[in-house]
Amino acid sequence: MNSPLRYFLVYSVLVILHIPVSAQTTLTLTPAAPGQHRPRIGLTLSGGGAKGLAHIGILKAIDSAGLKIDYVTGTSMGSILGALYAIGYSADSIEQITRHIDWDLLFSSQSTMKSMIMEEKDEYGKYDIELPWVNHWFRFATGVIEAQELWLKFSELFRPVYKIKDFSKFPIPFKCVATDVSSGDAVVIDSGEIVSALRSSMAIPSIFTAVEYDGKKLVDGGVVRNFPVKDVREMGADLVIGSNVSGSLRSSAQVTNPIQVLLQVAFFREAEDTRTQIPLCNIYVHQPLDKFGMGSFSESNEIVDAGLAEGRRLYPRLKQLADSLNAIYGPQPIVKNRLPAVYPLKISSYTVKGLNQTTEGFFIQSMGLLTNRYYSADDLSRMIRRAFGTRYYNRITYSMLPKENGTSSVIFEVEENPLTFAKIGLNYNDFSGISAIINVTSRNFLTPTSRSLVTLNIGQNFRIRGEHLQYFSRRANFAFTLGTQFDQFNITTYNTQFKEAGLYDQNYFKLDGRLSYFTNRNLTVGLGDRFEWIHYDPSITSSLEFKGSNNFTTGYVFLRTNTLDKPSYPKRGMKIEVEADYVFEQGPQAQYFASNTTRSDTSFSAKPYQRILFNLERYTPLASRYTLLTHAQVGMNFNYTHNIMNEFSIGGMTSQFHNQVTFAGLREGTFYSPSVAELLVGLRYQLFSNTFITGRANVLVNNFITNSSFFTTPDFLSGYALTFTYNFALGPLELSAMYSDQSKRVIGYVNIGIPF
Repeated sequence: MNSPLRYFLVYSVLVILHIPVSAQTTLTLTPAAPGQHRPRIGLTLSGGGAKGLAHIGILKAIDSAGLKIDYVTGTSMGSILGALYAIGYSADSIEQITRHIDWDLLFSSQSTMKSMIMEEKDEYGKYDIELPWVNHWFRFATGVIEAQELWLKFSELFRPVYKIKDFSKFPIPFKCVATDVSSGDAVVIDSGEIVSALRSSMAIPSIFTAVEYDGKKLVDGGVVRNFPVKDVREMGADLVIGSNVSGSLRSSAQVTNPIQVLLQVAFFREAEDTRTQIPLCNIYVHQPLDKFGMGSFSESNEIVDAGLAEGRRLYPRLKQLADSLNAIYGPQPIVKNRLPAVYPLKISSYTVKGLNQTTEGFFIQSMGLLTNRYYSADDLSRMIRRAFGTRYYNRITYSMLPKENGTSSVIFEVEENPLTFAKIGLNYNDFSGISAIINVTSRNFLTPTSRSLVTLNIGQNFRIRGEHLQYFSRRANFAFTLGTQFDQFNITTYNTQFKEAGLYDQNYFKLDGRLSYFTNRNLTVGLGDRFEWIHYDPSITSSLEFKGSNNFTTGYVFLRTNTLDKPSYPKRGMKIEVEADYVFEQGPQAQYFASNTTRSDTSFSAKPYQRILFNLERYTPLASRYTLLTHAQVGMNFNYTHNIMNEFSIGGMTSQFHNQVTFAGLREGTFYSPSVAELLVGLRYQLFSNTFITGRANVLVNNFITNSSFFTTPDFLSGYALTFTYNFALGPLELSAMYSDQSKRVIGYVNIGIPF
C-alpha cells in the first residue's frame, strides 16, 4: 500500500473513532510488522429495561457494516441482548425473537395457565398479595417477580451453548455485570451457567427476586455499573462501540413522590459511574428514549423501531470504519452462522437439588421425565411447566452436563414454595360492595400430596369457603375434593318495569364432595354429591314473595376443560364447564305471599327433578391488539313444577353467586327462570399494556323447557355493554355502561379486582 493512501486510511480511522489528531501526531506509515494484530473491537450495551431493546438497531448496523465484534459486555437488558449476539444469534434473529415474545408472561410471577393442574387453575393469579409462611411468620420475598417463564425462555435460547461454562469460549467472548447485595460491589460474571448469570444481571431490586450465584446473592448490575465499558477494555478491546439507553437523573421539579425519591437516590451511583465510562468509548451512541420507561414492554415494537432508526443513522460511520480497517489490515472474514447447531439431547441421568418438602419421585413423575430419551429445550420447558403447575415449586431451573458417551445429564435446581401462604385481595362491585378477601392455603397440612384452604370474604356481604383437595396415584391424576361454603347476600329485586321493587337476604350453604380424574392439564371429568340449603328472607317489600328455606341433595357428573393462557384477560384459549344433575327429594319450608293469599309449605313440590348446566368462555386473537370474546351459558331444570329456590338468577357482568347467569344490560337478580340460554359476543381492544376497551352484545332466551310457577320473566332479552379496563396492582378496574333493549335504560357498572 502506498504511503499517502495508508496515511489517509489511518487518519480516517482516527477521525471516525474521535481520537484527537494534531500536527505533532506521528503516524507510522510502514507496513504492519508480522504478527501485529488488527485492532480488536469491543461492544458494550447498557441496561435500561424495555428501553434496552433499542440496542438491536445498533447490532443490525454492525452486521450490515460488516464489522467483526471481538468482545461483548453488558448489564441487565444489555447483557441479555449482548449474550444472544455473543453466542451467535444474528441481529435479525434477535429482532424477530423480541417481536414475538409475550412480555407480560415473561416478566410475571406466573407461568402459563395451561401448565396448571385443573384443580389449581381457579385459585391461580387470583390474589393481589401472597405471603409465604417462613420461620414461623409470613414474610415478603426479596422481589415481587420470580419470572419462571423468563428462566425457561433463557434455557431455550441458550441451549446451543449448554456445554460452554467459560464465557470467553463463546463465539464472541462475553461478560456481564451484577451487584452483590451484601457489599454493593459490582460482580463481573464470566463463567458458570449463562442462564443464571443473565438472570442475576437483570434482577432489578424489589422488582425481581435476587439470585443465588456462586455463593453470593446478586441483583441488577445497573445499580453500580449500568454501562460496563471498562470491562470490555480489560478484555482486550482496542476500540469500543458503546450503546447507552439510560436517561439522565430527574430534575428536582420532576421528583414529586417518595417512590421517585428512592429511585433517584438508587441511581446516583449508577449515573456517576456512567459518566466515567463514556470517555472510554470510541464510538458512543446515546439513545435516551425519554418517552419510554424501563417497563414499557407493551411498546417493545416502537422501541425496537426507534433503535433501528438510530442504527441507520450510525451505519455510514460504522461502514466507513469497516472499510478503512479492511483497507489497512486486509479483509476480515465474517462468519455469518456463528450459532452452534442445536439437536435434541439424550438424557441418561438426572440430579434434583433443593427438595425438602416433596420427593424426587413426585418431582420427576410430575414432569413425566424418562431417562435414555431424547429431549429438546422446548420439551424440557413443557415438562418443567407441568411440575410448576402442581404449585409445589417457586422456581425450577436446569443445566445440562455432557457425558463422555455422548449423552447428557440434567441437573435441576429447585426452589420449593413454602407449604403455607396467606393471600389477600380487595374487590369492589356495584352489587356486592367492597370486600377484603383473605385466604390461607396450606399443602400437606392434613395428609401428604394435599391442599387445604380457607377463604374469607369480609365486607358488605359475608362469605366463607373451606376445601380439602387430596391427590391420589403416582402421577396425581386422581383427586378427591371435600368442600363447604356459606354465602350471605343482600339482593335487590325488580318489577316488570325494571324498577327496584324490594330487597331480600339470601343465605346459601353447601357441602360438596367430588372425585376427579385428570386426563391431562386441561381436562378433568368426575362425579360428586352435594347438599344445599337456601334461605330467603325479604327485608323490604319485594316482588320475590318467598320467605323460608329449602334443602336438597344433588348427585352430579361433570366435565371441565380450561386452556386459557392467563387467569385475567386471556388472549387465547377456552374454558368449558358441563354438569348433569339429579336433584333428590327436597325439604321446602317456606311461605309464598301473593294477592293477599298465603300458601303454606304444601304448595311447593318436593319431588326430584333433573338439571343441566353449561358454561363456555372462548378467546380468539384476531390481531396483535384485538381479541374476540365468546360466552355462552345454559341452565335447564327438567320436571321443575312448583319447585322453589333453584331457579337461575339473570343479570350482572361478574359471576358471583349460586345459579347466576351473567347478562350485560341488566342488574343482578333482575329476573328468575328455570330454563335459560345466553350467548354473548364481544371484541376487546388493547390500548396499552394494561388498558383495554371491550364491547359486548348478548341475547338470552327463557322458559323454553319449563315455565316458573312463581315468576314472570320475558321469553327474550337483549343487551349491550361497553367497558373500559385498567389492569393494575389491585386487579382490573372495570367501568362499564350497559343497555338493554327491554328496559331501555343505560346503567353504569363498576368492578375493581377479582371477586370471591
